[in-house]
Amino acid sequence: MSELFLIAHVAGRAIAIDADQVASVVDIGQVVSVPRASGVVRGLAALRSRVVTVIDTQAALGHGAAGTPGRAVIACFDGHFYAFLVDALEDVAPFERTHLSSGMALDHGWGSCAAGVIERDGEPLLIVDLVRLVPMPIAA
Repeated sequence: MSELFLIAHVAGRAIAIDADQVASVVDIGQVVSVPRASGVVRGLAALRSRVVTVIDTQAALGHGAAGTPGRAVIACFDGHFYAFLVDALEDVAPFERTHLSSGMALDHGWGSCAAGVIERDGEPLLIVDLVRLVPMPIAA
């Protein structure tokens, strides 16, 4: 059965994001840093009269900090809105989800957020589960 996926690019790699996780896609403006925040939290941004936590997706995947924020995927988890920075966005399209093979080696943080694979024009694209990129709060 086909599911809808948003195709995006992060750290030079095309990825798929389950469309059910996507509230919208936006251009990110000014980001205000947050003291003592996790290294993957770029900061906070105002978006349509709402404050969102900006996640540096590239840093969350272990590839170092991304450049200047541009495009982002907005998602809402547990009533909190997050903007996941991406290099580029393509389109939403239907694909068949397949499971990751047990022998598939994923470097950096890709393995911790992988939720399967789709195939686009003969190329496998990793399905990234955005909620797995949100840092857990640190107890004081």
